[in-house]
Amino acid sequence: MQPSDRDEIRDLLKRTAVALKEGGVPFALCGGYAAWVRGAPEPDHDADFLVPDDEAERAVKVLTDAGLQVEDPAEDWLTKVVQGNSFVDVLWRTCGHPVESDLIERAEQMPVLSVHMPVLAATDILVTKLMALDEHYCDFSRLLPVARALREQVDWATVEREIADNDFAVVFLDLLGRLGVVEREVAGS
Repeated sequence: MQPSDRDEIRDLLKRTAVALKEGGVPFALCGGYAAWVRGAPEPDHDADFLVPDDEAERAVKVLTDAGLQVEDPAEDWLTKVVQGNSFVDVLWRTCGHPVESDLIERAEQMPVLSVHMPVLAATDILVTKLMALDEHYCDFSRLLPVARALREQVDWATVEREIADNDFAVVFLDLLGRLGVVEREVAGS
């Protein structure tokens, strides 16, 4: 499989957002592209959206009805919208937990590639990224530029509280303190 084309991902991101908006499905841009909109480096892979768990089936129907190619992967917590070599993940669970409406409601309407859409709050972006860390995926090199770019937009006390049960995330927060990205008191040092 060839690497995804950035223009293709951007187009698919916009088409997915417009379909969800027109279909009245609550959603928010999350992950790397949400961080990018808020100042982080642009990701070089897929885009991600969150929908509330109880809206998952309707989201799939809305996307299909909009003429988008929707694939049902083996995972039972997301669907993929595909175009060429690119895809957008539409998730209704994150870090093993159902997406709740309050997470979507905290998102801020922002212009993304000329389409206004809800974008996850910076604090929520960091919490969801950090809570995904585990013994199988612990790539701090992707997280460091995101944390640096978003640092002034983040409620670090909330991040610290939300990630307290994930040792990998706690260590990353300590690293941020040691590097001076956040105040050491915030990072628990």
